[in-house]
Amino acid sequence: MSSKAIHAPLREEEIRTLRAGDSVLLSGTIYTGRDAAHKRLCALVAAGEPLPFDLRNQVIYYAGPCPAKPGDAIGACGPTTSYRMDAYAPTLCDLGLIGMIGKGQRSEAVASAIRRNGGVYFAATGGAGALIASCVKAAEVIAFDDLGTEAIRRLTVEDLPLIVAIDAQGGNLYESGPAQYRR
Repeated sequence: MSSKAIHAPLREEEIRTLRAGDSVLLSGTIYTGRDAAHKRLCALVAAGEPLPFDLRNQVIYYAGPCPAKPGDAIGACGPTTSYRMDAYAPTLCDLGLIGMIGKGQRSEAVASAIRRNGGVYFAATGGAGALIASCVKAAEVIAFDDLGTEAIRRLTVEDLPLIVAIDAQGGNLYESGPAQYRR
């Protein structure tokens, strides 16, 4: 397993070098979004309306950050359970979303969309919201402000620690990890 520094928006050639189990430090621009925001994004797609940001080569972090304390960019910002977005993720992946960050396993439909589109699913450590917040250097609501903490935010992150859970070739840490320990 390797450790790599990567930058968002992601590049396809960079993603293809990642393998399930790799540790990464992600820097650059990412977006937050949870199930309510995903439902709205997919409703816009179904209606043929424009999305509030271009999904191509972007990363969505499944999080609903706490309000920021004075002087901080963001409050605690831990990952949400990813299966809540599984109904929406394949649609967004097919529109160019290339990376997702969350916690927990994904459905076969999402894993297939990741493979089909050359994407990646990163796992963030649950319970580490304060540590993750320290990696966020700027945060700005860009869509669905009425959703409060579930609004879509544009984040600037620096050295956000993640693990590649599902890679573009179909490697899946949620399958290979337990199999390795059963031996």
